[in-house]
Amino acid sequence: MEGGGEGGQGGEGGGRRRKKSIRRRQLGEGTSTAAPEVPPAVAMEEEPVAMPGDEDEPVGPKKTELRSRLGWAVIRAIYDGLPDFQVRRLEGMGFGPFLRLEELAPDVALIQALKERWDPECHAFLFLWGHMVPTLEDVVRITGLRVDGQAVTGTTYTSYQEPVERLLGLEVRGERSSLVQRTALQASLGVASARRETGEGPAEHMDRMTEGARAVMAEEEGEAADRDLRRFLTLVIGKLILGTRGDPVGCRCLPLLEDLSNVGNYAWGAALLVHLFDSLGTSSRVTGVAGFFPLLQVWAYYHLPSLGRGVARRRGAVPLLQRWRFCRDERSLRRQVTMIHDALDTTPFGHVQWTPYVGESDAAQPWVERGRPYFGRDIWLHCFNTVVPLHHRLVARTLGLHQAVVEFPSRQRSWERPGQSFRGIQQVTDWTVRVREQLDDWERRGTEVVSEATSDEDYFRAYARKYGAQVYKGSRRSLDPEGRITSLEGILHSTIQQRDDLQAVVDQLRGELERAQQMVGGASSSREDPGRSVLEGQLAAATARAEDALGQLQEREQELRTALARTTALEAEMEELRLRPEAAEATRWRQEAEAAARWQQDAEEAVRLRAEAGDLRTQLVEERHRSDMLRSEMRGLERALALVGRSRSVTSRSGIPSGSAGHYLTGSSGRRRNQEEERRRRERAPEGSETGPRVMAPPSPRPPEGTGESG
Repeated sequence: MEGGGEGGQGGEGGGRRRKKSIRRRQLGEGTSTAAPEVPPAVAMEEEPVAMPGDEDEPVGPKKTELRSRLGWAVIRAIYDGLPDFQVRRLEGMGFGPFLRLEELAPDVALIQALKERWDPECHAFLFLWGHMVPTLEDVVRITGLRVDGQAVTGTTYTSYQEPVERLLGLEVRGERSSLVQRTALQASLGVASARRETGEGPAEHMDRMTEGARAVMAEEEGEAADRDLRRFLTLVIGKLILGTRGDPVGCRCLPLLEDLSNVGNYAWGAALLVHLFDSLGTSSRVTGVAGFFPLLQVWAYYHLPSLGRGVARRRGAVPLLQRWRFCRDERSLRRQVTMIHDALDTTPFGHVQWTPYVGESDAAQPWVERGRPYFGRDIWLHCFNTVVPLHHRLVARTLGLHQAVVEFPSRQRSWERPGQSFRGIQQVTDWTVRVREQLDDWERRGTEVVSEATSDEDYFRAYARKYGAQVYKGSRRSLDPEGRITSLEGILHSTIQQRDDLQAVVDQLRGELERAQQMVGGASSSREDPGRSVLEGQLAAATARAEDALGQLQEREQELRTALARTTALEAEMEELRLRPEAAEATRWRQEAEAAARWQQDAEEAVRLRAEAGDLRTQLVEERHRSDMLRSEMRGLERALALVGRSRSVTSRSGIPSGSAGHYLTGSSGRRRNQEEERRRRERAPEGSETGPRVMAPPSPRPPEGTGESG
């Protein structure tokens, strides 16, 4: 069991004891269950940015979530407390730009989503559009670390107790360990406690740690100053460049720090990339993030801008990590990871930035010019017992080249290494002898990547055969080995751009036409200024032509979308045949039968739809007839109302009260109807019938007035 781990947990190879309580996740140092004393988060960005998921998951990461361990705040505080001559020595070693970087809040969701797409065989990410991988150019531009010079390699030992005691002046608990306690290392640099005290703000906390570091540092050059510098470099390399997943600090770099005058000759940036590749290749059950993972974040910000995970904050700042900050996301971590995967499955080919550094000024980045001989090459990268190939030929498009068909790498090594990553207890091994062939390749600067391909179609076809079932399984997008979908997407994207440009022209012409019409309308007569009338006509004709062209482009866009959908469905069916060659014939017959059944169903559906269309036409005719009748009735009512209005005026002249005009007309109609019925009844009844009409005696005349007769 290794020593050096606080609380019984020794990081890589440490104990398995779990803490019962889980602290809240913090910035800077991330979340860990390893050490009871963890440096608090001190954001050094312009705007402090917290990690995602603080509100959704306040008790820390779950078993399936990644955790980060970076001592960025503590290292920056100690760097600010170094004497001026020590700062100059670090500048001469090439660490200055890296140490002046401001803290970048970890985008854990993005890192976890990328880790799930890493292929440890070819050491590259597998996306729908092919391989992608961070390169040495990405490292040097984003971090400012040196990627040229001597390989970071040498001899690894069973125990580092002797060099730790001799070069750092510290004690090592475990006699067989490559780890040293972080708290002991920090205390030797003047930061006994990295916890933020009660009521202490971020600036006060940083000032306190800086003052503590300044108080213990040697002010003059000598053995004490060399020991201070070795302690600081061990912390920087062991926690940032080659960071472990646990709390202790790796000290494999100590043999290379014995001669401080040679430290600046090593390619620490290449070692950073190797260590990160090795961490990405670990099992998905490993929840720690080893290495300098901010490199992955900024790399994704540049190459996959459509993900929208980063925000540019300082344009023109170098190294390029200075230009970005994490865009805070309030959603839960699992939700963010799912959304990133969905975005990667639907990102169009044209939205991938293969060459984001084109046009970048290198005048302020001398480290880029020094590393340029190592760019664009297949090369073996070294970090002691970890040796990883950088297959730049798989991502030739980052050089502006077409991707040629290459033989995809597999797990076949001519040498063995003790494990997936360094576990602390090792045999004494001289890696300069063990991997002499790979080291010679580094010293020759690898092999330049060239391509004579005129298109990427052959590469996509081979990529589909190799990774189709792995990459496109469960994907939201079909495989495109022949480039049909890609071509249609490119044409569609171009059409959309033309449509938008033409829409802007139409809007401009309409505005000019409206202004011309206002000018012509303001004139007293077109004869006074005939030029305005001619201009109005020309603008109207141009606007009409532009609107016609816009309509044609919109129709073309719809046709392309329909063709894209059909092609996508066709490619999905064809891919099923490619991925199962042993059952291709049976699958084809089954698909043809299913297609025939679908055609039959479509034919029946078409017949049914035609019948329904005929019924709808009949109903439409009936509805039109009914509406015509309603219109006729409405016209009749309107005439009746007009007659009523005229009848009112007539009754007022004839003495009939205007208020009784309606009753008068109704009564007259009723009397006529009664008289007509009485006449028909008389004609039907026989003579002498009791039911026949009776002759009524005329009424007796009324006696004249004044006769004096009484009733």
